[in-house]
Amino acid sequence: MKTKFLTSGILAAGVLIASVGAHASLTTFQTFTGDYGVSSAGWGSTTQSGNIEANVPLGATVVAAYLYTSTFGGFSGAGGTLDGTSLSYTALPVNSDACCSLQAGRTDVTSIVASVINGGAGGVYNFPITETSGNQDGEGLVVVYSLPSLATSTIGIVDGFAATLGDTTSINFSQPLDPSAPGFSATMALGIGFSYDSNFSNDCTGSGQTSTITVNGTTITNNAGCNDSSVDPTAANGNLITVGGFINGVNPLNMPTVAQDHEMYNLTPEITKGDTSITVNTFNTSHDDNIFLGVFDVTGVAGFNAPPATVPEPYILELLGLAMIGLGYQRKFSKV
Repeated sequence: MKTKFLTSGILAAGVLIASVGAHASLTTFQTFTGDYGVSSAGWGSTTQSGNIEANVPLGATVVAAYLYTSTFGGFSGAGGTLDGTSLSYTALPVNSDACCSLQAGRTDVTSIVASVINGGAGGVYNFPITETSGNQDGEGLVVVYSLPSLATSTIGIVDGFAATLGDTTSINFSQPLDPSAPGFSATMALGIGFSYDSNFSNDCTGSGQTSTITVNGTTITNNAGCNDSSVDPTAANGNLITVGGFINGVNPLNMPTVAQDHEMYNLTPEITKGDTSITVNTFNTSHDDNIFLGVFDVTGVAGFNAPPATVPEPYILELLGLAMIGLGYQRKFSKV
């Protein structure tokens, strides 16, 4: 986990995450401010059993952990186990006009994860996981932990569902930002379901199923999506998921191959000294990927709130935790 510092004036209390969208599909689920860090990771397999990881340093204490599942063709029957404990997912909303009945679910697994990590050796922890439905494309695990050696930061977890008109999210600051200040950090991880890479190269090139993400008006990727979190050798229905986060214990922000997009983004380069907001837009060109999760990690003290949604501009793209939609009920490469 990166070292984080609180720099005076970087972030101020009263920061607001604003959601703009016709369906109000972006929802701020939880926020944590203090000596916190976060681990996020995904897993998917048509075998419906495997391991999902968390990367938590030695001495850290788990304060919250949430497991997400991403489904297609209906949420009925979605379930499974984590570390041998049966799970019951709460379904997140689904749009009636979205492709393929894309829907995600969430469950609190704090007690399961904390019992393993708290007092543990630190580093990568692998949790056995199973699924009960062939319509589950995979899972995402978000673990928030406290560690006294970490300086103040704010973790924001945002979740949602597919929205045909898309959404925009802005993080608004009461004091100007200075990305050059020592220790400044702003990252975002996305969870995307029903996402397919035809050549399984994990960079989405040539797949035709990609999402574009812009930050403060600059495109940071045209290749968000694919099934990076699948452990299977072949892409298929039931393993089409990607969740930004650690891959075999490695932070993808430290990976040398820039072309590989693993849904973990450093937002700092798109912030100019004096900016008072960070605005994120996403657009899925194939209209059938479901961006169901967003995890922010920002240096300093911030408040994450979602005010009532307003009608978007005609070309507002979609954001965080939410998804894109559209073509009839068929899977990626037909989809199978």
